[in-house]
Amino acid sequence: MKTIQLPKELQPFVEVAEAAGEEPLVFTQKKRPVAMLVSLRKVDRESLALSTSPEFLRIIEMARREIRAGQTTSLEEVESKLRRTTANKGAALDRGPVAVRKKREKTRAGRGK
Repeated sequence: MKTIQLPKELQPFVEVAEAAGEEPLVFTQKKRPVAMLVSLRKVDRESLALSTSPEFLRIIEMARREIRAGQTTSLEEVESKLRRTTANKGAALDRGPVAVRKKREKTRAGRGK
């Protein structure tokens, strides 16, 4: 994200944006939106950085497509998987570090890695 010092000529835009409160100002050209001015007085830097990150926006859009396609996981399924994973790790640790390493090697070999 690039930042520049606001020229004095644009100060009226800032005043209008602040007067609009949380409402963004949309600039149009031939009735089509071309730019937007948003007051950042109540926006933290992290939210701003995420909202302008192409990678983050791709992740959000991919998640929305999955939801629309019905590809969701219920809370119960997540909890069940976490319980199984925790139980498996606990059992592996009970057998000791060598058993854990051998189990990992066996699992990786089974996957062709």
